[in-house]
Amino acid sequence: MLHAAEKAERSRLSAADWEAGALDLIAEQGVPALAVEPLARRLSVTKGSFYWHFATREALLKAALQNWETHADEALDQIAAIENPRERLRELFRRTGREARTHSIYSALLRALDHPIVQPVMERVSQRRLDFLRQAYRQVGMSPTDALHRAQLTYAAYVGFLQLVLQLGVPRIDHAELEEYVEHVMSTLIPS
Repeated sequence: MLHAAEKAERSRLSAADWEAGALDLIAEQGVPALAVEPLARRLSVTKGSFYWHFATREALLKAALQNWETHADEALDQIAAIENPRERLRELFRRTGREARTHSIYSALLRALDHPIVQPVMERVSQRRLDFLRQAYRQVGMSPTDALHRAQLTYAAYVGFLQLVLQLGVPRIDHAELEEYVEHVMSTLIPS
């Protein structure tokens, strides 16, 4: 029989809270750092609260990544609603320039591509983003081959920049410099 304090703790902290905490921990320390006990301490609850919602660490990781993937898909869906493909690309680049937490999670997941739960999620997210870019480039008038190549170049620039900044700490840029960089990327990669 559960004590009143245990019942209150479990009802206070939802599965979504655990998933958000897991994503924050992944963003800060990477997938290998995700463990039940340290996450419970971080969330100021007992491990029992975790097991109320999840059977294993892997179940939490899977749920957290599904949450992250859904959020990524929803963001693309919002941008896809913009009719003008050039404006759609500009909005994608602008939003991408402002998504620090998402970048940190993505970068951490790149370092964990050998993990059997992470790898298929990253494949799906990356493919959806590449398809989105390819379609937008087709809609601005590029040939199928050129649109594919531009989409790959754009995505490679994004991934490479994340690697440089988040994993190597180079270049160190402030907000104004990042905005200038995003403008440069837009003028370079979006056909006029």
